[in-house]
Amino acid sequence: MLKMQKISQTYDLKVFTDAGDYFGDIEDSILSANKVSGWKIKATKNSFLSRVLGSAKGVIVPHQLVKAVGDILIISKNAVPTGGHAEEAEE
Repeated sequence: MLKMQKISQTYDLKVFTDAGDYFGDIEDSILSANKVSGWKIKATKNSFLSRVLGSAKGVIVPHQLVKAVGDILIISKNAVPTGGHAEEAEE
């Protein structure tokens, strides 16, 4: 059975890769046509993103790369930026 939850309940959830690495925290969601199309993940202290991105504040992860949403958000390791190919979130 599919469990529904309010989008506002996902803010500040911890985000982990499917390999178990702490990725960052959810800052916002991107909606289009009443569906989630992406997640704005902020780089937090000691997160994988803060080590890889340097001065950038975060990335946008397409919803297709999300594997599970519950007490945490699990994303595919394919969402992990490598060598500056990440889509930077602008504030």
